[in-house]
Order: sequence, then C-alpha cells, then structure tokens
Amino acid sequence: MRHPHRAPVTDAGRRRVRPRAGVLLVVVALLMFGCLLVVNGLARSEVGVDATGGHASAGTHDEVPAAITGGGPVVDARGATPVSARMPARTISLTFDDGPDPTWTPQILEVLRRHQVPATFFVVGSMAAQHPDLLRDIRAAGSEVGVHTFTHPDLSAASDLRIDRELSETQLVLAGALGESSYLLRPPYSSTADAVDDDALRSFRAAGADGYVTVLSDVDSRDWERPGVDAIVRNSIPANGTGGIVLLHDAGGDRSQTVAALDRLIPELRAQGYRFEVPEAAVGLPLDNQPVGTVDQLLGSVLIGLVAIAGVVVDALTWLLVVVGVLVVARLVLMLVVAVRHHRRRHRPGFTWGPPVTAPVSVIVPAYDEKENIAATVRSLAASTHRVEVIVVDDGSTDGTAEIVEALVRAERLPNVRVVRQANGGKPAALNTGIAHARHELVVMIDGDTVFAPETVGRLVAPFADPSVGAVAGNAKVANQAQGGVWRSLIARWQHIEYVMGFNVDRRVYDVLRCMPTVPGAIGAFRRRVLLEVGGVSDDTLAEDTDLTMAVCRSGWRVVYEETATAWTEAPATLGQLWRQRYRWSYGTMQSMWKHRRAVLESGASGRFGRAGLGHLAVFQVLLPLLAPLVDIFLVYGLLFLDPVTTLVAWSAVLGVQLAAAVIAFRLEREPLGVLWLLPLQQVVYRQLMYAVLIRSVVTAAGGIRLGWQKLRRVGGLDVHLPPTTAPADHPRQLVVLSRR
Repeated sequence: MRHPHRAPVTDAGRRRVRPRAGVLLVVVALLMFGCLLVVNGLARSEVGVDATGGHASAGTHDEVPAAITGGGPVVDARGATPVSARMPARTISLTFDDGPDPTWTPQILEVLRRHQVPATFFVVGSMAAQHPDLLRDIRAAGSEVGVHTFTHPDLSAASDLRIDRELSETQLVLAGALGESSYLLRPPYSSTADAVDDDALRSFRAAGADGYVTVLSDVDSRDWERPGVDAIVRNSIPANGTGGIVLLHDAGGDRSQTVAALDRLIPELRAQGYRFEVPEAAVGLPLDNQPVGTVDQLLGSVLIGLVAIAGVVVDALTWLLVVVGVLVVARLVLMLVVAVRHHRRRHRPGFTWGPPVTAPVSVIVPAYDEKENIAATVRSLAASTHRVEVIVVDDGSTDGTAEIVEALVRAERLPNVRVVRQANGGKPAALNTGIAHARHELVVMIDGDTVFAPETVGRLVAPFADPSVGAVAGNAKVANQAQGGVWRSLIARWQHIEYVMGFNVDRRVYDVLRCMPTVPGAIGAFRRRVLLEVGGVSDDTLAEDTDLTMAVCRSGWRVVYEETATAWTEAPATLGQLWRQRYRWSYGTMQSMWKHRRAVLESGASGRFGRAGLGHLAVFQVLLPLLAPLVDIFLVYGLLFLDPVTTLVAWSAVLGVQLAAAVIAFRLEREPLGVLWLLPLQQVVYRQLMYAVLIRSVVTAAGGIRLGWQKLRRVGGLDVHLPPTTAPADHPRQLVVLSRR
C-alpha cells in the first residue's frame, strides 16, 4: 500500500525502534534450547565400556591400607577407616555394568528370569534416564540396581564436587523411575581390590561421605573383549570354589556373547555347588534399593522428562539438519552449474544483445550526507565513455554534499553534471525527483558511495538492445577492502567474499530463470517508461531497490544481469554499521516479498517470478538460513559430547564444499583467490552476525514493527578506483545546476 501523504522524516531524525520483547523472546528460546542440548548431551554422550579406561591403576599406593589391597571387593569407606569384605565360599554375585541398553538388558533379564537368579545392574544415569522402563523391568525381575555414575567418568581423576554431582544425578533418575535409591556404587574403570591406588581410595572416601559402599569385582569375565562364549564362561568361574563378584556388561557394544555365555554359566556354577546372592546380602549389609521421599521422586521424574523432551527435540533437529544440509548443498551445486552456464553463454563468440546502444543515459545519484565519497562518484561518472547526464539529487544534506558537487562542476568544468536540491524526503523520493528531471529514456541509478569504471555505463545499458529487457542489474564490488585498519579491512573482505559468492552468483541464476528479485541500488539501469509504468520508486519498504525490481518483473519486463558492468561501492566498515545495513536489507526484503506475495498466484511472467523468485527467497533466504545456525550449534555439541575428531572432519568437509564453490565463483568474477583464506573465519564470525540479523528481522516483522532508515557513516577513500581521466572531450558542454528549497 502506498502512503503518498506521509510526511517525510529526515534520515538523521528517524527514531530507531528496538523490538526488545522480541529479542528477549529469542534469547529465552535460545537459552531453553541450549539447556535441552546440554541435557541431551549429558544423557547421550558417548560412554565407554570399562575396557577403554583400563582395569589397572598406575598411581601410588602409599595411603591405601593393606586391609583394602589384600581384602575383598566390597569396600565400605563411610567411616574413618575403610573396611572391605569378601564373598563367602561358593557364593556368586552376577553384576552388569554400563546399561541399561534397550537391546541387551532385556535379553539378559530373560536369561536371569528363566534361571531364577538375581543380579545387580550398575547403571549409568544418562542411559537410565533414556530408558527408565528398563530400570522397572530390572526390579520386577528380582534384581537390584546400583550406581555407575551419570556420564561414566573416571572418578579417581574427578573432583569431590564432580563425584557428588555424578552420584546425585544418577540417584535422581533412580528416584524418578523407581521411587527408590541405592547406596551401592561401582566406579567406572575400576578393577579388583589389589589395584586400588591413592586416587581411587580418595574417590571411595568422597563417595562414602555421601553414604555409598563401593562394590568392585574379583572375577572379570572379560566379555568386553568379546573373546567367545567359551572364554567368557571360563573367565567367570572362580578358582578353587571361592566366592566372587563377577563383572559382566549389558551395554557398551555387541553383548550377544554375554547373553549366550550367561545361559551356560548359571547352570555350570550351580552344578559346582554355587549359590547366587546380591553383594550386600552376601556380606551382611542392609538390602539396597530403599524407597525415597515424594520430593526426590518428583525431581527425578522432572529430570527423566527433560531427558525425554531433549531427546525428541535433538533427534528431530538432527533429521532437520540433514534435510537442510542436503538442500543447501544441492542448491549450491545447482546454482554453480547454472552460473557457469550463464557465464559461458555470455562469453561465447558472437554473443550480442543486439545493435549497439548509443542513446544517451541519465544517471541519478541520490545523495544524503555523502561528502566523503560524492566527489569520487561524480568524477567517475563524468569520465564515462558513454554519453551521460549526471543528476545528483541532494536530499536535504547537512554536510555540504551539494556544495561539494557544485564546486567540482565549476572547478573541473563538468557540463554533464546537474545538482537538484530538495528537502529531505528519503531515498525513494530523491530517486523519483531524479527520474522526473531525467532527459533520456535510459536511466541508471547509483548510490552516492559508488564509483564506475569509464566503460561501466555503456556495458550496463547494452542489454537494452533487447526490447524485452526493462531493467539491468550490474556487478557491484566492495571498494574498501584494504582501508581503515586490520579489523575494518577484515570486515570489508568478508563482504567481498559474500558479494562474489552470494549476490553475483545468485544474480546469474536469477537471470537464467528470469526471476531477478533485486537490481542493486549501487548499480542498476531502467527504461524510464518502465519506471513510470510501475509508479516510480515506492517508499512502502526499506528495500526500495528490491521492491522496484519486483514490480518491474510483475509488469512483464525482463530483468537481466550484466556481469561486465562493474561498480565499486563502500561497504560498512564496522560490525555495528554492517548490522544496521543488513538489518534494513533483510527486513526490507521481507516487506517486499509480502507486498508482492500475490505474484505467486498470478499467471505469465508475473507468476513465474512469484513462484520461482519469491519461492526461492522464502525458502533459501529466510527459512533455511533460520535453521542454518544448527550447523554451528551441532558443531559445538559434537565437540563437547560426541567424537570431536569425527565432528571436525564433518565440519571440514562442509567447509571444503564451500571453499570449492568459492573458487568457482571467484573464477567467474576473475577475482584473485588470495582472500579466500579468510573463508573459515568468515564462517565462525561473520556468518553468525548474518544469522542474528535475519532472526532479528523476522522477529521485528512478526511483531508488525516498522523500522526507520538507518544512515551509515561513510569513511571515503573511493578515489583509488577512479579512472586516470575525468571527462572525455566529446561530452556535451552544458552546465545546469538546479535548486529546489
């Protein structure tokens, strides 16, 4: 909807609206998501079986009493002096570590039920939180549940605080799943009593202070090696009829040999006169698995619920990430194929748009406080090899922009340059004023911080030899790549990579598909009658160039990309300026998409633009970029909770694909490849800012907030891109300086 009567507001005076409620909502959502990832990471981190940690300690034994190293596998360190106990003769306790596992624990329970033998399952809290039903199955089968920590760390190397957290979190899971607690602990990577060193004893004491009795093993089945059923059975039978606590596993890998061996081991032990007891009953300690209070049970249920929710969310996002990754890679490959095709078509021998376009061109330069660059901009246009008139529309500048141009016109005798002054009305109003004053049918629009090569205008208007072409997008490049210090130069070079890899490759594809959404404000050309046909430049959105281009496409005119028409424009030099510019671009693009949404349902050229152009923007410029941060989030997640080597290899593979695409894009643009060493750092820093900009823009748009134009501070320095001459001698010599106050 147009607002023809809306009073103009000065760029400097526009109030900047901050949708703080939306930002707060995003921050809260990210924090909640982060918490779910941490919960899921702790619950599903890769837990190693005992074999990976080693069964023998290599530390000192100076503080370990002989009663422990020479004692039994049950160590009670709850008192001042640790004591140990052995299993009675011909008494066996079957114990299982690292579970519960949804595949192997039920099979082991079935064998135990069939033989009516109790066992003790030392469970990992993170696994138990994912499978609380298996804990209930263990208790229903007559077996007991002990503690094997929450994330399976080596407690001998852990702090007392970490030990307390590992045990208390596992107890919460037991409370939530069973309404019971356990005081039996088996430390991960523990072995027999004679291997206890000073560090291990310290951890036993720390656990004892919390009321735990440590249950080691003195018979190792070595089933974690998967040596075969016969070997597991042989390893699990104590020598000479002595009693023992047998170490087995119900998780941590393929336990089919363990299941088969257990079915043979129990009858064989019985045949040798063994009886089966749980450890605490065998050594005369109170029974384990006692009821807990309502509060503990409630807290445990909450923890199990969080783990379940986190698992569902992360699993769903993982699959979504796979879909996003496939779509992004497929799009990247397709875009490059089409872009290469576009390049080859335009550079094949004999290609031409038609007869040479020699008609004069009106170049419109809207300028508001552009004193840093306006002289360089005007000089570059005046030096054009194509006949031009330059109309500088001073939109109420307060820094003497108009005076600089007028002085330049007088000093350098530039008769093809005009200055039009007007009260500040915004960039669309300035462009419309320029269109009204344009004398020629072909109109070029250029920003006041941009310089052209002498041949740029001629190349830019060449496609108008085709009568179906209504507008032409030029090739904008970042000018200030090596100005303003290392940091500002770095930001500019990141934008240079983005311009080459993103904007210009995209425009090649849009050209081929005939659905160009944006002719850049820095360098674009239009037929004047097309501009008048679509009602001029609208101020309905903050992306007036995108809005205008979409209107041209919907009117049935073809919009093309001319890669040889080059302009250099000043890019934002700081992250703050970059944020403001991209925030306006992103928000304005969404405004334009919404304004022209009906094109999706229209027929002909308008419908093709709506379905191809708007559809592509909606999916690949809004929806998928909103999900793209998952790549970086899961990178951190993988480094913390999964195999970091595998994670880095996967991330490097994605980066490698992007690097290959960048090389192709830079070759198409004939740009040096040296800057691409910054690509990995761009992915870590620059891309995150673009995500934040898009999220902020979506939140702002969803909240119905209208932003004001945000003027960027210029630093200048475009003179290095000026041609050696200023104005060709054959330019018409007429000087017109207009003033509208």
